[in-house]
Amino acid sequence: MTLAEKTLSHVRAESVTVVRGDRVVLDRVDVTVSARSRLAVVGPNGSGKTTLLRVLAGLAEPDHGTVRRSGSIGVAEQALHTGDGQTVGTLVAQAVEPSLRALEALDAALPAIESDPDAYGEALEEATRLDAWDAERRVDVALEALNACTDRERRLDTLSVGQSYRVRLACVLGGRHDLLMLDEPTNHLDAGGLAFLTDRLRQHPGGVLVVTHDRALLRDVAREFLDLDATPDGRPRLYAGGYGSWQESRRREREQWQQEYDAQVAEHQRLAGAVEEARGRLSTGWRPDKGTGKHKRQSRAPGVVQALKRRQEALDSHRITLPRPPRPLRLPPGDTRPGTPLLDAAGVTVTGRLDTAATVRLTGGGRLLVTGPNGAGKSTLLAVLAGVLTPATGSVRRLSGATVGYLAQEFFTEAARMSPGEHRRRRLEEVLAARPDVLILDEPTNHLSATLVDELTAALTTAPAAVVIATHDRRMLADLSSWTHLRLG
Repeated sequence: MTLAEKTLSHVRAESVTVVRGDRVVLDRVDVTVSARSRLAVVGPNGSGKTTLLRVLAGLAEPDHGTVRRSGSIGVAEQALHTGDGQTVGTLVAQAVEPSLRALEALDAALPAIESDPDAYGEALEEATRLDAWDAERRVDVALEALNACTDRERRLDTLSVGQSYRVRLACVLGGRHDLLMLDEPTNHLDAGGLAFLTDRLRQHPGGVLVVTHDRALLRDVAREFLDLDATPDGRPRLYAGGYGSWQESRRREREQWQQEYDAQVAEHQRLAGAVEEARGRLSTGWRPDKGTGKHKRQSRAPGVVQALKRRQEALDSHRITLPRPPRPLRLPPGDTRPGTPLLDAAGVTVTGRLDTAATVRLTGGGRLLVTGPNGAGKSTLLAVLAGVLTPATGSVRRLSGATVGYLAQEFFTEAARMSPGEHRRRRLEEVLAARPDVLILDEPTNHLSATLVDELTAALTTAPAAVVIATHDRRMLADLSSWTHLRLG
């Protein structure tokens, strides 16, 4: 592929539809990923983001529609097959193979450079395009930056999920692909890894498609958004202009959808009310007093019947053509008084989980952000404050009859067909609906879409309850930077 051809690298999907059982996962999706794309595929869990990525990358076939591809594609999926004795070296070898082939072709063309200069020129251009001489070093740099295993002999099935994912991601980023397609690439990365990933995606000379809930990555990298969330016509929407433009355009469209839906419902209710009114007149409302006006009853009856018929026909012909818009996340109004003492935790520890004594005092309207590295005891402290874990030392007192709502980081449900995001939202709404005086949220952004997290963040700013949050979410940490901080570890 020449440099000119490289600029034409693309994946173009037209009317892609995917059906799983009785459920339409993707419905007539049109999208193009070009050499200049910085495209984010967004939407709630279960909306088909990963399915679309796999279809675009050629890892799955659509039920309907077409996908055309040109150029090489580097894919990092969430799931990684680690069987068959694969090692770190296996993935590294796959990543550098195109560069090694290009160098071999260049060496092979060198002896005939005088008789066939065009062949040597093409081989040199391909090796230059791939920067083939630097392939091994690029992968090594990526492995180090992502804190991934560098031992080429290490079997993948001996690594943790996070470790094996970092190896795969490093090999994809270290390769020289025309297009990158990454599924939740910020999973399992520390701050240094996140910075490296962001910089690589910004600097990548080809196209990028990313599926992620990470709002910081969306803000820093994405310029276009393919939103798979619900729409009035069931079709996905493509937005340009970056994160802010996506959110604002989406908000305006959702407001218009709600207004039009409300107007149709109101009209339907008006017509139904008119039918009931006409039916009431037919049965009782038009009758004069008993024993009088018999001729009036006889002359008015046909008119009343006709009026009822006309109104019933109007009701029958009216249709609510729009689906019900999704509900935005809202906090029910609470009655917690500002400044009221609610919870007092003094010198609490939990053996082996929270070794440094922590003290927390909460009043109505108070805000506390608990931060610290993994293993520092953030989740443990929140569980102690919520009353689901007994401290080894110290005490926790609820004051003023305070009620506590607690969203744990992990939870279980019997609704097996629900996605993790659907589970998470339902549990969050249950906690909020109870209108607690103290709201304790452990990693509340886990499994939630970027839009839902924005709605939650906005709602928390006006909540009368005291709010405690522990999170690694970079965007939420920035949004809540004015809150009182308690750093553990």
